[in-house]
Amino acid sequence: MNRKWRVVYLGLLVSALAVALGVWKPLKPAKANSGGAAPRYRVDPSWPKPLPVEATQINPATGKPKPWVTGEVAGTCTDSRDHVFTVNRGNLIAPETVTAVASPPVLEYDREGNVANAWGNRNVLPNGLHGCFVDYQDNVWIAGNGDGIVQKWSHDGSRLLLQIGTRGVCDNPCSTPPGACGNTATCAAANQSKTLLNQPPDMAVDPSNGDIYVADGYGNHRVVVFDKNGTWLRQWGNSGLGPGQFQPADGGHPHAIVLSKDGLVYATDRGSDRVQVFQKNPTSCTGTGGGRVCQPVQIIPIKPGTGVGGLGTAGSAWDVDFDRTQTFMFDTDGGNEILWTLNRQSGAILSGFGRPGHQVGEFTFLHTLALDSKGNLFTGETINGRRIQKFVRADDDDDDD
Repeated sequence: MNRKWRVVYLGLLVSALAVALGVWKPLKPAKANSGGAAPRYRVDPSWPKPLPVEATQINPATGKPKPWVTGEVAGTCTDSRDHVFTVNRGNLIAPETVTAVASPPVLEYDREGNVANAWGNRNVLPNGLHGCFVDYQDNVWIAGNGDGIVQKWSHDGSRLLLQIGTRGVCDNPCSTPPGACGNTATCAAANQSKTLLNQPPDMAVDPSNGDIYVADGYGNHRVVVFDKNGTWLRQWGNSGLGPGQFQPADGGHPHAIVLSKDGLVYATDRGSDRVQVFQKNPTSCTGTGGGRVCQPVQIIPIKPGTGVGGLGTAGSAWDVDFDRTQTFMFDTDGGNEILWTLNRQSGAILSGFGRPGHQVGEFTFLHTLALDSKGNLFTGETINGRRIQKFVRADDDDDDD
């Protein structure tokens, strides 16, 4: 599956990046709901390095090779070496369609921001690329919100190791014909297949036993768990606004899923502006099949009113991740274009940074995030943002007034 490529790095941007390093100042923190100590961050405008170019494809207007462009950066994740992976939709817009070429769908960046590897066949990977996750064995998992599958790949992308679901077929018995992907909030027979998914945006793997937790959330509205071989184990959640339910509207509910070291499952209910926290195997449940609802042990509100009654399904709870000690939880709020820092246990918002825009440190469709072992943050933007940014810990920096 690996794509062989010859590259020439675009050195003309180096001087501009050096200037940016000297003049950029961190954005002022956004107003938080409560005070408290929280790590501070500043953007690193020198990361990533310029993407490679296709030496065999020449722009006739300039006579120079065409550079890679990612299109929307739909997912970010990090491996054991602090390499950063992105899944990229490659949906170029003018004038990129003439002056550039789509990068491979999966890019691996080293710590310095250079492309260390690139791979992926769009005819094999999930349609509508979305989240990514690197498990405890450094395998790469990829989901797609335009399909019915999640996939497990070897670290270098050379082997497809496991697929849950059927490519091009979704858990939607009410559609005409059956199996079309789409929102099933009004389909009582959906949201319960043990072999099919419906537009799953994200997944996480339990390092203690290999169980796979899937946020089956664009078409269905559930958390579904499979064993390491892809056999269905259990599920919970349906469409609704109550505890343990997920926003009925289309748009990713649940949108992301993360496991904590103390055995909890964090699922973002994007349009309802909240993160719901569950036990790995909830016991306080009612209903069966696609109607099974389990009580969360905690509900963490992000910015109520952003979703329902505000920006619709955009909402404020898009993606979450934790620092190495799992003291802090970080939330990408694409509805308000802010990255929030929360106390993980209490759920209190401690601080936030960002604002709408395309300058360094600003966000446009802030979609996903990942942290490395050093506490550096990596954010991915979709729609009109279409980039990855790195934010480094700046706790010891002098204040910029």
